[in-house]
Amino acid sequence: MQMLYRIATKDDLERLWQKNIKKNPNDPRWARWREEYISYNQKGMAVTFAGVLEGEPIGEVTLLLSPACGAIEGRLALADGHSIGNVNALRVEKKWRGRGYSSGLVRALEDYARARGLKELTIGVDAPETRNIAIYLHWGYDKFVMAQEEDGDLVLYYKKSFA
Repeated sequence: MQMLYRIATKDDLERLWQKNIKKNPNDPRWARWREEYISYNQKGMAVTFAGVLEGEPIGEVTLLLSPACGAIEGRLALADGHSIGNVNALRVEKKWRGRGYSSGLVRALEDYARARGLKELTIGVDAPETRNIAIYLHWGYDKFVMAQEEDGDLVLYYKKSFA
């Protein structure tokens, strides 16, 4: 099966968000996040990429471009609107993990970011997620930016610079 990586269509976004909401039925934040992220894409504040397998979106990652996006709360070190973007909301459905699809999504996002002229990308990870930290370091996100408590969790931010 061939995975297609593309900028998410409106239909991709809707299908991905409906799945996210269904997986988290008791957490009202997901419905709010759906509205925010779709709006960010419509306004050019963010670009979401979809991993599509046999016509079905099974993964996503969003490039936050604007410091006005709620997930980065005006922190210019994470996204400044012109040279720094933030890799956010990287998700692949559980049954498809371990096949390199997350790497493919991030590569598609990075190619787009480079073509757009961004110089750096940042990514955040919950401190206890040591496996994800190792993956991000392997992908080149190896410069520590900051640590911040968010929703009761310590989040570590790293960056990758394009040569």
